[in-house]
Amino acid sequence: MLAKSIIDRCELLSRRKKELEHKLASLEVISNPTEYKNLVLEYERLDKIVSVYTEIKDITQKIVELEKEEDVNDEEYKSMVQEEINSLTQKLELKELELYRMLVPEDVNERRNIILEIRAGTGGEEAALFAADLFRMYSKYCSKKGWKLEILDINETGLKGIKEVICYVTGKDVYKYLKYESGVHRVQRVPVTEASGRIHTSAATVAVLPEAEEIDVKINPNDLVIETFRASGHGGQHLQKTDSAVRIKHIPTGIVVQCQDERSQLKNKERAMKILRAKLYDMKQKEQIENIAQLRRSQVKSGDRSEKIRTYNFPQNRVTDHRINFSVYNIDEVMDGNLDEIISKLQQNELKEKIESLCTTT
Repeated sequence: MLAKSIIDRCELLSRRKKELEHKLASLEVISNPTEYKNLVLEYERLDKIVSVYTEIKDITQKIVELEKEEDVNDEEYKSMVQEEINSLTQKLELKELELYRMLVPEDVNERRNIILEIRAGTGGEEAALFAADLFRMYSKYCSKKGWKLEILDINETGLKGIKEVICYVTGKDVYKYLKYESGVHRVQRVPVTEASGRIHTSAATVAVLPEAEEIDVKINPNDLVIETFRASGHGGQHLQKTDSAVRIKHIPTGIVVQCQDERSQLKNKERAMKILRAKLYDMKQKEQIENIAQLRRSQVKSGDRSEKIRTYNFPQNRVTDHRINFSVYNIDEVMDGNLDEIISKLQQNELKEKIESLCTTT
């Protein structure tokens, strides 16, 4: 059953659709290509919403009429009626979900590429090894999705761990799927460095920043301090003889970024600026979110990286996402990049919360 607030909104959109029909037929609008194009796009969106809403009203009316026929004494006929009601009820639920998806505003960042940052947290060398495991996990997930992952900067340890890695991920709907990964990831297992076989708890942080275009973030060149230095290479290899690495500090915010993965100083500078724009855009978004209390009700929505979001428990073969209290018992598959089951549950939870918010604020 649709909430009254949703019904009121759909009725309002139905009236707006009729208004657009009249406007699109007027010579004044037809003679203005820009306005005509914008109104056509709005009309097409409303037409889909109103069409589904009309179907919902029709199905609801059919159910009401059938329920009146349940009072008959003919048990066989009553059974047929009940079967038809059940069928229509299932169809109604699907149509209502379709309508909610249309009404819920799309995240403006969902189609963007991302900057992915993974950093070792508490736990010493084991944390660095876990950060490396997460990097492999996301690399494999990106490969399965057909996305391209480029390393912008990496700081490795001697035991094949990673202190920090920054990547650029491009492809279709990258942020839409990976935005839920921001936060503290915790691992519980016996480290390879542990001789006594004791289980240790370590952590790594993941940040997923939507790529920012120059039009999203204006950067004053006078606010930047740009330094060049000699790249150390990966694990001490590929040592550079020139100052090709670039470090940029944004004076107003104190944000410092660097890139040394390319041999070209110009390319490293371009990549460092890409990271800086993403960080500034992320900061700008957080300021907006802080001003809208309802968007901070959910860890899934806010992407707050200060909270523990997931635990990887190797002895119990369990991965638990604490935001939705959901566990899977196939840790090897998850670490092999099979994240769709967890991410799907997070997407469903986010949609549910948005629908609830829509019903109470409309």
